[in-house]
Amino acid sequence: MPTSDLTIGFDADDTLWHNEVLFEHTHERYRALLARYHDAATVDRTLFATEMRNLPLYGYGVKGFMLSAVETAIELTAGKISAEEIQHLMGLGREMLAHPVELLDAVPETVAALAGSYRLLLITKGDLHHQERKVARSGIAAHFRHIEIVSEKDEGTYTAVFRRHGIDPRRFLMVGNSLKSDILPVLALGGAGVYVPYHITWAAEHVEKMPEASGRLFQIKTLRELPEIVRAWSAGQA
Repeated sequence: MPTSDLTIGFDADDTLWHNEVLFEHTHERYRALLARYHDAATVDRTLFATEMRNLPLYGYGVKGFMLSAVETAIELTAGKISAEEIQHLMGLGREMLAHPVELLDAVPETVAALAGSYRLLLITKGDLHHQERKVARSGIAAHFRHIEIVSEKDEGTYTAVFRRHGIDPRRFLMVGNSLKSDILPVLALGGAGVYVPYHITWAAEHVEKMPEASGRLFQIKTLRELPEIVRAWSAGQA
């Protein structure tokens, strides 16, 4: 049982396991499919605009991405894309959905170690069914007291999570790779954050500069460094 009343929240995609690399690999194959129609920059720009337009309807995740990819392909080819090519696109999406969960460096031992002293929450956004499958296949789900799969990660979402689980934001530390989704909303609510950059950041998650929050914001290269940060933060909370 946890020995501290402090709570640590973890993002999932690109914090605990690889995710964006799968999208990037699919992007490369998508550009190749449309190369005879448009250059890569045009394909990327148009697809991103379609994703952002459809986000309120489809939400985050592979399924919404693939719907936007098909729509963009029809637009960029003026309807000339074949049924066979669309079938190929859908196959790329199925590959992403079926891809095994690949944990990042030091994740299993770090999460297991922290679970002995702190209440851990997993807070991830995306398609419910796909995220549930990834969590189940990760092998680390048992270390989390609660698992929250949400449609967005903003101040309203975190406020609802805190209320649901009786969490004082000042006693909460969020760990994640996205400043926009994992760090900024929690800091705004009075919590603390540990930023763990992933080597690829989706354009929609891009933030121009690091926020300022003395004593409440930390940056590390790998989760292997997290226990030391948590100990220092815990000491400051005592």
